[in-house]
Amino acid sequence: MSSTTLSYLHDCPAPAKLNLFLHVVGRREDGYHLLQSVFQLIDLTDTLHFDLRDDDHINRVNELAGVPEDQDLVIRAAKLLKDVALAGGRDVPGVDIGLDKRIPMGGGLGGGSSDAATALLALNHLWQLKLSRSELMKLGLRLGADVPFFLLGQNAFAEGVGEQLTPLTIPSAWYVLIHPGVSVTTPSVFGAAELTRNTKVVKMADFSARPLGFGKNDLQAVVVRAFPAVADALNWLSLHGQARMTGSGACVFARFATESEAKAVLQQLPAQWQGWIVRSLDHHPLKLQS
Repeated sequence: MSSTTLSYLHDCPAPAKLNLFLHVVGRREDGYHLLQSVFQLIDLTDTLHFDLRDDDHINRVNELAGVPEDQDLVIRAAKLLKDVALAGGRDVPGVDIGLDKRIPMGGGLGGGSSDAATALLALNHLWQLKLSRSELMKLGLRLGADVPFFLLGQNAFAEGVGEQLTPLTIPSAWYVLIHPGVSVTTPSVFGAAELTRNTKVVKMADFSARPLGFGKNDLQAVVVRAFPAVADALNWLSLHGQARMTGSGACVFARFATESEAKAVLQQLPAQWQGWIVRSLDHHPLKLQS
C-alpha cells in the first residue's frame, strides 16, 4: 500500500500463519524449547489503522476482549519502537491505533505476533525512522518468538525458538481452517510433562523434497488430550484430507489443491465450529512506499 500523507496509515493487513509441521527437538537451559517448523503465510488477516496524534500518547481506540491495553502486543510494539526512537534522539508523535480482529486468539495462528509486526512496520514508516528489516526483526524478538517471522515477510523454515529463519518457497495451496471454539494458551502446552521434546532434527531439504504432509505437530497430542473439541475437529477434518493442528492450537487445517475442493468440504462443516477457506501467500501483503 502507499500513502500520500505521513499523518495516517489505514487498512494495514496482518496475516495469519500456519505451522505446516512443528517439531520440538530440545530444550535450552533457560527453559525455552528448541523448535523446527515451516511457517506458511495465509490470507486470513487482521487489519490495523494508525493515526498520528498532536501529543505523545499511544492509544488503542477499540477494546479487545480479554486483552488489557498494557498487555496488548500492538501497544507494546508501538511503545518499544517509540523508546528506540527517543534513545536515538528522535522525538516522535503519539498515535491512535485501531484493530479489526478476524484471526481468532488462542488459535495457533500467530495473530497477536502478526499484529505487532504490522505495527512495527507501519510506525517505522509513519515516524520515518528508516530502521532496516533486520533491525525490526531484532526488536520483534523482544515481543515474541513469532514476531520476526512476520517482519521477514515471507514463508520460512524456522529453528531455534522460532527466530532462526531461512526463506523458503512452498507450493501454493488452499486450506480449510477450523476453529473448534476453544482457546489454548501456549505456556500450558509447552509446560505439559507428556510433551515430546526429543524429535529428530531434520534439514530444510528434507521438507523441500516432500512438502505435502511432512512431519507432524508435536504439540498436537498434548492439546487433543486436554481439549476434546480440538480432537473432534481433527477427526472430522481427517475424513476429508490430511488434518493437522497449527502451532499450539486450537485451530486445525487440511490442504487442498483447488478452491472448489476446499469449498466442498467447508460446506459440510458442523455448525458448532467456525471455518474458513484460506489461500497460501508467498509474501506479506503489507506494501509500504519507501
